Amino acid sequence: MKNVNKIYINGEFVTPHGTETFDLINPANNIKIGEVILADKTDAKNAIEAAKIAFTSFSKSTVAERIDYLTRLKTAVEKRKQDFIDTMIEEYGGTYQFVTISNEHTGAWFNSMIEVLKKFEFERTINSSTVRLQPVGVVAIITPWNASNSSIASKVATAIAAGCTVVIKPSEMSSLQTQVLMEAFHDAGLPKGVINFVTGLGNVVGAELTTHPDIAKISFTGSTAVGKSIAKNASETMKRLTLELGGKSPNIILNDADLDQVIPVAVYGAYMNSGQACIAPTRLLVPQEKLDEVNAIAKSVAEKIIVGLPQNESTNVGPMVSVKQFEKVQHYIKTGIEEGATLLAGGLGKPEGLEAGNFVKATVFTNVRNDMKIAQEEIFGPVLSIIPYKDEEDAISIANDTPYGLAAYISSADNERAARVAEKIDAGRVCINGFRHDPMVPFGGFKQSGMGREYGEYGLEPYLEIKAILK
Repeated sequence: MKNVNKIYINGEFVTPHGTETFDLINPANNIKIGEVILADKTDAKNAIEAAKIAFTSFSKSTVAERIDYLTRLKTAVEKRKQDFIDTMIEEYGGTYQFVTISNEHTGAWFNSMIEVLKKFEFERTINSSTVRLQPVGVVAIITPWNASNSSIASKVATAIAAGCTVVIKPSEMSSLQTQVLMEAFHDAGLPKGVINFVTGLGNVVGAELTTHPDIAKISFTGSTAVGKSIAKNASETMKRLTLELGGKSPNIILNDADLDQVIPVAVYGAYMNSGQACIAPTRLLVPQEKLDEVNAIAKSVAEKIIVGLPQNESTNVGPMVSVKQFEKVQHYIKTGIEEGATLLAGGLGKPEGLEAGNFVKATVFTNVRNDMKIAQEEIFGPVLSIIPYKDEEDAISIANDTPYGLAAYISSADNERAARVAEKIDAGRVCINGFRHDPMVPFGGFKQSGMGREYGEYGLEPYLEIKAILK
């Protein structure tokens, strides 16, 4: 069994002041694999103080120095690639397919910020006045269990590029991954206090970070409910916020698309990271007149999806991260049946032979109305809802009829037509004809999917304050 008994403050691995422990459970078999000692408010305050002191000098670092720091971080993280893969599979059940791809791109977060820094103007002139963009201060980084390493890496890269120091509160459910990341960041050799880790509970460490007056900004990725709570707490001290929250992403299949090509991609896409992804296209919008054809293809594809042990290279869908998450997904499947949606594939219960873990059958509902709970609420599991639409305007209306607006997807034989539809969709990112990612392109949500943007130049600017000097 693995014991995580250190946090990282002021360039050193230290024993937490906190004494509460948290069990780490392998979701593929529900066997305890480790125990973590959780940080408390005292630890959070110590980390904030270290970051505050470090900010005095780090905020004055040059662009060349920051590029050097980012390069060191990239090198250190990439050296631990296999450790990240192994730990992600064991700790939260990420499939080999998913975590391998995820870790292929870890270095890109640092590369993208290096490229931004090479061109970014921190000082500009307007008429006879000077406008300076200076680091906002100490940043609290709060991240989820489903994308812990990439989320931390992208946020840290942005903060370092801006000249900010950070206090990171990862999910306690990602403690083994955090251990590897702490070691990698330590090996990068940045000045003491620039990067600090305090793994603890949200209502303890998280609460301290969101209310402490020496935290100038919060960058949070997680649920909309928690994001709202953070925003309320942060308002007392007017903290700057970047919130990347939940999603219920539409995938619009226009009537000229090749169904044999796009429907299999749509089904697999909905199950990315075992369905535990905020950008997963879990609402599949298809032409009413082609519903039967879509159903036949989707059913065939879903029945070929391999739900299994996450370490197997052939596995498409692994376990849910916890018993609680498994039960939540089961509740939504039961709700979908009760609401009158047609169960096309999967359903309640665990796949045969996988009863020990938190495995959910690859589930597809069709004849779903957009006002059903399974179409409106984020399930965070391998559940796809097929929603028929009458015409293009109806598809757009359904796509936008949601409290969320994080991502959207459009498939069409006509790229210009797809682009015209994309202009009418309320989402922070819209992908045309496939799934795409670019760490230089802004990412974030409309409506209750968050506020602010991450990645690239648009992600850097929220870590900076604007000062005008009039002469």
